Formats: sequence, C-alpha cells, structure tokens
Amino acid sequence: MIGNDIVDLALAQQESNWKRKGFLDKIFSKNEQLLISNAENPAIMVWNLWSRKEAAYKIYNRKTQIRGYFPLQFECFDLRSIDGIIFGKVAIKSFVYFTKTEINFEFIHTIAVENTRGFQNIKTLENRKNIKKNNGIPNYFDEYNSVSKLVSISHHGRFERIISV
Repeated sequence: MIGNDIVDLALAQQESNWKRKGFLDKIFSKNEQLLISNAENPAIMVWNLWSRKEAAYKIYNRKTQIRGYFPLQFECFDLRSIDGIIFGKVAIKSFVYFTKTEINFEFIHTIAVENTRGFQNIKTLENRKNIKKNNGIPNYFDEYNSVSKLVSISHHGRFERIISV
C-alpha cells in the first residue's frame, strides 16, 4: 500500500497560522512539538510532520476503511536525512508506515509505504488518465498489462503528485 501528500509552502504560509494558541496541541504529540521547537525552521518542520501524517493516513484509510480526522493518533518518529531526503516512520495503533520526504523552497512531498522495499516500486504518473475511484479510493488501470494498481493522489495549491506501484 502507498500514500502521498504534498504541501505548497507558499499557500500553507498564507492560509494557516500554525502559531495560534492550541494549534500544535490538536495535531502534534509532545515529542513532535519538541521536534518543531528545536528545528532550525519550525514552519518547515510543522509541514514536514503534517505531510507524513497525511501520507500515512492514506494507507491506514485504505487498509482499515476507517475515515476521520485524528492526527494526534499518528506519531512521527525516527527522522533521519540521507542525501537531502528525510526518511522516517509514522505509527498509529499497531501499524507502522515508512516515509520518505523531499523538501525544497516551494513544496514538501512525502511518500508513505508499508515496507521500505516499497520505495523502489514507486512510479510517478503524469496525469489522471485511467484512474477510477472505488468507494472513494483511487486505482490506476494499467492498460498495457490489463491490471489495476494502487494509486495515491495529492494536490495542494500549485502542486499535484500522483504515484503508483
């Protein structure tokens, strides 16, 4: 299973006041808030963690069919940077998802998988052609191989990412 999320940093800065009283307490655990307060750029860390939670949620939702808004139940941890890409984990209940995040001055993009080997199989799709939703969950029909494949779509502001396996 896969999930992805993208954050347009200019739009996030414009639309969200993450510094307002109570905002961090509603979305981030105490450990995550410590990561934010200790970060060189706290705003980037906020959206980094948010993006990870959203990407993991997409897998969790597909796997369990549980929908809702419960960001505090998703815990980001074990963040490490390798060649400019930030890897980490997100846990909810007994599930642990692996995340890979690209950060640049325009956006933050996270891919989540159930197993680290899954990162090797990720493909970026250029458009929504051949994507159909089943119970609100998108799937991609690979015409060449005549098979349906997992797909994850994320868009925010100026950016969209569509990934498949």
